[in-house]
Amino acid sequence: MTTSQLRKSAQWSLWRRALVLISLVLTCVALSPLARAVTPAPDGGYPGSNTAEGTQALQSCTTGAFNTALGFQALFHLTDGLHNTATGFRALINNTGDFDVAIGSQAPLANTLGDSKTAVGTNALMRNTSDDGNIAAGANAGANLTIGDKY
Repeated sequence: MTTSQLRKSAQWSLWRRALVLISLVLTCVALSPLARAVTPAPDGGYPGSNTAEGTQALQSCTTGAFNTALGFQALFHLTDGLHNTATGFRALINNTGDFDVAIGSQAPLANTLGDSKTAVGTNALMRNTSDDGNIAAGANAGANLTIGDKY
């Protein structure tokens, strides 16, 4: 075997090695899991179709269903309420009622038993505790309403 023949065979083995390596890399890439868009993935899919995002959001929920809590301690004390939505720092924190909506920091802060309330704005319906059907929009709107008041 001449020197030129040895070089040709060495070159062919280099090409073969490169081809095997490229095939192996492409196979690994093709079989790797897909990357997620958000890391970590947002919370949700809890029992009862509940969704919570934020520190201690929906912290006490046991049998409640169809609730959404977004923000620090949103719907914190809710245990078995239905269809409540709270967005904001401590929104509906003391709520145990049903069909309540709060958007804004501490809106409504004192609500415990009232159903079907809507509070939009910081401290909206802040002191209202157990009435049904109140609606307040704006910062501090209805903040001084208590039991028996309608707004």
